[in-house]
Amino acid sequence: LRTRDQRSGKLETQYQRQEEDSTGNPPVSSERIVLNVSGLIFETYAITLHKFPNTLLGDPVKRAQFFDPRHGHYFFDRHRGSFESILFYYQGNGFIQRPLTVPLAVFLEEVKFFQLGEKVVRSLLRDEGLKSMDDILLPDGSSRQNLWLFVEYPLSSRYARWFSIFSITIILISVASFCLETLPLFITYHVEITKTVPKFTADNFFFREEFFYVELTCMLWFTIEIFIRFYSCPNRYSFFRSALNILDIASVLPFYALIIMMCFEIPITRPTIYLRFFHFLRLFRVIRVLKLSRHSKGLQVLAKTMVASSRELTLLLFFLIVCVVLFATAVYYAELDSHPNSFASIPDSFWWAVVTVTTVGYGDMHPQTTLGKFVGCLCAVAGVLTIALPVPVIVSNFNYFYVKERENEELINYALLNRRRTQGLADDQIFTEF
Repeated sequence: LRTRDQRSGKLETQYQRQEEDSTGNPPVSSERIVLNVSGLIFETYAITLHKFPNTLLGDPVKRAQFFDPRHGHYFFDRHRGSFESILFYYQGNGFIQRPLTVPLAVFLEEVKFFQLGEKVVRSLLRDEGLKSMDDILLPDGSSRQNLWLFVEYPLSSRYARWFSIFSITIILISVASFCLETLPLFITYHVEITKTVPKFTADNFFFREEFFYVELTCMLWFTIEIFIRFYSCPNRYSFFRSALNILDIASVLPFYALIIMMCFEIPITRPTIYLRFFHFLRLFRVIRVLKLSRHSKGLQVLAKTMVASSRELTLLLFFLIVCVVLFATAVYYAELDSHPNSFASIPDSFWWAVVTVTTVGYGDMHPQTTLGKFVGCLCAVAGVLTIALPVPVIVSNFNYFYVKERENEELINYALLNRRRTQGLADDQIFTEF
């Protein structure tokens, strides 16, 4: 411990040595430098900082502009939680890692301020499992760039956010119309009267005209949105490789196929094969609900989790198949003598085994003998244990991708913010958190 006078004398001596170093003399190995970061004091050797002379702290000339001669230390009005890792970059010979409590965008801003270099940024992002900001591909031309950011990144501007909200509203209206049009209140059935007995045919019914116009309006909006994304995308080839774009195209194709069938007056009656195709197209329209995944990071994270957990899901499916075959066979022979009609065959028993293993239990098939009930208990317990085993792995994958998605979002926001700052736009035009 040192007294205040001793510390002041040490700082004055250090300041004198700093002035000597700024003239070009080599640093003294025993010289210590005091760094004040927003009130938090750090102290290290000058030779430690000089390991990286191209950085802000490693260059005496760059560092000198932050020296406070009144207090005898260097003052930085920067983020205190990030500076520990920044300083350890010098102490650890180039090793850097973001603190868990510091947001990615904040830490990147500190790395940029202290001029650690683009190589450090790329290494940091690679360790985080993220791409560099330079990997954010933008199309050529300012108009296409602005249009691409407008439709693809809702946080890029206030109007882009409104566009995203309006697109979500159209999707919800389309899904609601798709569901409501099947209510009996809105359906007109075709009735055939034979010998004074009315016959209702469910295969030939017609929907109200209002729903058609709602459908037409929504499909026109989706089509315009697809063309805007295709026109402004940086790479036309990668546009058709994107799962979200393929999903958008698949959601509008059934409507235009129905329009073609209507224009050519293709008969949609029971004897024709077009009837099943017609029903398939109407069923395929439900895929439009997946369009929400473009605007929902949670759905995207869920899809990535399912892909990453494919091995665990395959093992789960294999275990379930083994349990279904095993317990279906056991319950069949357990009920064979007393109630042969309850479980007619082993394949018929598969249904009971599936709903029991998955703990659904519809109750349409159930064992009645004591041995059969015992088999049912074992089946239910085995199902609970089997399903519970891979759940921690799947949850862990979900948490991993969720954190990475949030960090990716912060990185994109950081890049967009720097872009808008470079262009000199007003602060109120810079994106806000959605």
